[in-house]
Amino acid sequence: MLSRRLFIAAAPLTVIGAPGILRAQSVFRTFPFALGIASGDPSPDGFVIWTRLAPEPLDPHGGMPMTPMAVEWEVASDDRFATIVGKGEVIARPETAHSVHVEVSALQPNRPYWYRFTAGGERSFSGRARTLPLAGATMDKLKFGVVGCQNFEDGYFGAYNHLAREELDFVFHYGDYIYEYGGSPTRANYFSGGLQVPVRLHVGQNLYDLADYRQRYAQYKTDTDLQRAHAAHSFFPTFDDHEIENNWVAGISGGRGVPAEAFELRRAAALQAWYEHMPIRRANMPRFGTGQFHRTARFGNLAEIQLLDTRSYRSDQACDDGFKPLCEGVGDKTAQVLGAEQEAWLAKNLSRNQARWNCLGQQIMMMSLDRRRAANEDTRIANMDSWAAYEVPRQRMLSRMAGLGNVIVLTGDEHQNFVGDLVHNDKVVGTEIVATSISSGGDGSDLRYGSEQMMKNNPELKFLNDQRGYVVCEVTPDAWLSHFQVVDKVSLRPNIMKRRATAEVAHGTPGAQMTGLSA
Repeated sequence: MLSRRLFIAAAPLTVIGAPGILRAQSVFRTFPFALGIASGDPSPDGFVIWTRLAPEPLDPHGGMPMTPMAVEWEVASDDRFATIVGKGEVIARPETAHSVHVEVSALQPNRPYWYRFTAGGERSFSGRARTLPLAGATMDKLKFGVVGCQNFEDGYFGAYNHLAREELDFVFHYGDYIYEYGGSPTRANYFSGGLQVPVRLHVGQNLYDLADYRQRYAQYKTDTDLQRAHAAHSFFPTFDDHEIENNWVAGISGGRGVPAEAFELRRAAALQAWYEHMPIRRANMPRFGTGQFHRTARFGNLAEIQLLDTRSYRSDQACDDGFKPLCEGVGDKTAQVLGAEQEAWLAKNLSRNQARWNCLGQQIMMMSLDRRRAANEDTRIANMDSWAAYEVPRQRMLSRMAGLGNVIVLTGDEHQNFVGDLVHNDKVVGTEIVATSISSGGDGSDLRYGSEQMMKNNPELKFLNDQRGYVVCEVTPDAWLSHFQVVDKVSLRPNIMKRRATAEVAHGTPGAQMTGLSA
């Protein structure tokens, strides 16, 4: 355990510039960068670098005193920091949990840089970030990771240790970075209907206020495999439901019956904590639980990725949520998934069609799958927390893909790997790649019970797998390859990774072909 004292004064407190700012004359007793460092939201001329001072991560306020503290940062063009290309000082403030978000700019496009922080006489380890190519640059390859759904109790994050060793341009995190459930020695297993003994326990109860969410992020970020991945790659973070509460949408609690004003407070606290712990730009900082979180990542002329928010503006789930037979509400003509403003923004971006590939990075499955798992079930079952429960906006989205011949949809949430065709008016208009979880769902197996029946019920499905891991996308002007990297176990921290399969999509020919299938 870390010492419960924060720092010892090596000299009287010095105030420079602003009253009450704690500076380097105080020395931490314990390492203040215990939550690691990260970079994110890269652009052609820079990126965000992040850290949070928390020498006692699980203590109130991370063990920090309630005063601002100066943090120095450096960016170098080499890993030994022989050539410093940017440096400065930023104030870590208690109002944002002593986190810092430095928006580094004036860098060269499409190249790696290294960064680090110093505070209170302590220096962080260094991280590696990479700028994007210029929007109009001719690019012949792109390689990036797709990750998400990392339940601390369900397993270790060993997949991140493998991800850290990949040569990637960036990582897209589709959401469920934390889970909001309280720690429990035994809890219901959603998939088996039985009890599951957690691999490791959440600290605290169910999350409701800002202190709760801050502590949960701190617990997750003490995971050294997760820290390695952040130090190795720049992330594009988005959020799904568990950053706030399971299956929430807009101003509606997933718990049902919760007053709107109560959920509004919870959502505001949760999104503030999300911002405090993610390497994202000030433009996407939430304010009182709202904000603009959708944005575009452009990789030269090769790929344009629209990062979507499928929670903040969505209509309530049809049929009272859950996995249920289709009901009348699925056809609601007024229903929204993205909200009118975000949908119009996305439609405009797709219509431009300026890059070789159009990609949607989002959270919930777009395919409308029949979820029946047994041959004797005679009623179609759908996931009401997916696009399948919003058929009118789903068809509107598919219609915008028609004729482009270059649309890839990247999805999470399901805790399984899927590959399938997106079909509109009996024509394939795109391909959906659903990436499995880092740990959520436990060890898993190659196929979940009922998977064979699902494949029979859904001819658009090309691949289904129930192991943990991540997806690596390799993109060229002519082909989009999605490699499904899976680990054998998450109940043990050291694990073995293998490539389970690859989905290949040829440019101009929507629909995936599976290759490299392994047992």
